[in-house]
Amino acid sequence: MSVAYSFTPAVTGSEASLAGIVTLVQADMGRVNALILSRTGSEVTMIPEVAQHLISSGGKRLRPMLTLATGALAGYEGEGTVKLAASVEFMHTATLLHDDVVDDSEMRRGKLAARMLWGNEASVLVGDFLLGQAFRMMIEVGNMRALDILSTAAVVIAEGEVAQLAAAKNIATDEDAYLAVIRGKTAELFAAACEVGPVLAGRSAAEQAACRAYGMNLGIAFQLVDDALDYGGSQADLGKNVGDDFREGKITLPIVLAVRNSDEAERGFWRRCLEQGEIGEGDLDHALALLLRHGAIAATVERARAYGAAAKQALAVFPASPARDALLDVVDFCIARVR
Repeated sequence: MSVAYSFTPAVTGSEASLAGIVTLVQADMGRVNALILSRTGSEVTMIPEVAQHLISSGGKRLRPMLTLATGALAGYEGEGTVKLAASVEFMHTATLLHDDVVDDSEMRRGKLAARMLWGNEASVLVGDFLLGQAFRMMIEVGNMRALDILSTAAVVIAEGEVAQLAAAKNIATDEDAYLAVIRGKTAELFAAACEVGPVLAGRSAAEQAACRAYGMNLGIAFQLVDDALDYGGSQADLGKNVGDDFREGKITLPIVLAVRNSDEAERGFWRRCLEQGEIGEGDLDHALALLLRHGAIAATVERARAYGAAAKQALAVFPASPARDALLDVVDFCIARVR
């Protein structure tokens, strides 16, 4: 029998919505989407096929919307955030293509992963193409500070992915080490996406740092919610199979917290399944039972809420405005995905 877990969000799904940010950036997102479409064009037929398979598969475009919204928060008026928002989405899409190869993933956003249709080589190379296009658009904007932020993010993301490989299948990974991984592989792009708008607007260093802190804390909260959903969500929530992290031997925060409180027999179970990759029928259900016994999923959600609160607090330096309200709503939406 499957073990079910029901989350109780601090904000209900009806209250937590992306409607505010969608409305705020709607006109500019139309330009971003047109730019994305034009920049995936190539005479090499496979490139637009692979890129559009993922780009058109229903992602929320959250990261580029954050770039536009923080630009609006900072009072920026210009085309620069449109190109940087498209750059951010290309960076994100490239990492998804690469991640699916590294993880041998079969599903992405509820569809077959690109690697399942075109192969690993095509997925990696099209990801590289998108990164190249991202950097071309950054150069076209012509702001060296923004280029530095996003190019540094690309390096940090790659470091985070390699750090995750080093931590994979190692149940001795502790909470600090895991948080360092997700700061790099997930939260850094959120932080960079939120920082570049205020940079283009020429806002103070304190305001730029505030937007970066908002993005970093939001990104950590977002990933922790994903970690919880992998064990307590649904395929519709995740766009991939529930339990994929467990089957792939990924050490995520629920596992870290459960292992920390496990007895020797339980550690033996985690070692067999995650380190040795020996997973049999019923093991996922047993893993869920152990996570519930030790309160690991609920504790992960509580940490996500704490990072969400820190993201909101970071924006206190800005006066009330529709842009700030929309960005605060994004935090509630990300946390309320657990239900």
